[in-house]
Amino acid sequence: MEAALGLMRRIPPKHSETALSALLSLLPHHSTDLLSQVDQPLQVLCDVDSGKEFILCEYNRDADSYRSPWSNKYHPPLEDGPRPSPELRKLEIEANDIFAIYRDQYYEGGISSVYMWEDENEGFVACFLIKKDGSKTGQGRRGYLQEGAWDAIHVIEVGLEEEGTAHYCLTSTVMLSLTTNDESSGTFNLSGSIRRQMNMDLSVAEGHLCNMGRMIEEMESKLRNSLDQVYFGKTKEMVCTLRPPAELLQPVLPDN
Repeated sequence: MEAALGLMRRIPPKHSETALSALLSLLPHHSTDLLSQVDQPLQVLCDVDSGKEFILCEYNRDADSYRSPWSNKYHPPLEDGPRPSPELRKLEIEANDIFAIYRDQYYEGGISSVYMWEDENEGFVACFLIKKDGSKTGQGRRGYLQEGAWDAIHVIEVGLEEEGTAHYCLTSTVMLSLTTNDESSGTFNLSGSIRRQMNMDLSVAEGHLCNMGRMIEEMESKLRNSLDQVYFGKTKEMVCTLRPPAELLQPVLPDN
């Protein structure tokens, strides 16, 4: 199991679905653990009742149906699927509206979904998802990429309130893949994923959404910086080492 998880951490996100399917065939007795611990690129489905798209993941799935955060209905229909309590559902609706604004400001488009459910410790769990298609035909396109995708998964466990404070545990995963194809640079492919965790005890005076929003904003900033340093920075360093600019290769003649 450890070897399988280690392999999935090193598989490019665009190939993770194929690799996971192969592992499930080899390790059927670990299927539950693999499906719950391995993050895959997010998929999208349209809610026919609201006309809006929503993101599919393990946190809104029951059997082969997925619950929409807009209508609170399962697609395909499922009568006895789990749903949040009325109070939590109200918070979920508000979170989806606020997170859509955050998505438009930071990502210039894309699709977002927020799901919430009660946990066993009298608290609740919230899952914030963002999917941005950065290709030429994607949302908020700028035309720089032939193909591109950014999938962000933020899962926050909120503990029981005690003396006006609550414990928040945020686990964030970002999966990035991009492909360029032009005459000057040719075809270039870069993909990878990164996961980080953050724990904080915060006052609930301003509400859970304010606390969760600040944590997600801070975490996404850290993840972007890490991706920039690890993937883009290291790739640039390797390319410049293997293929130095032409001006650096010109011999310098000594002055007479």
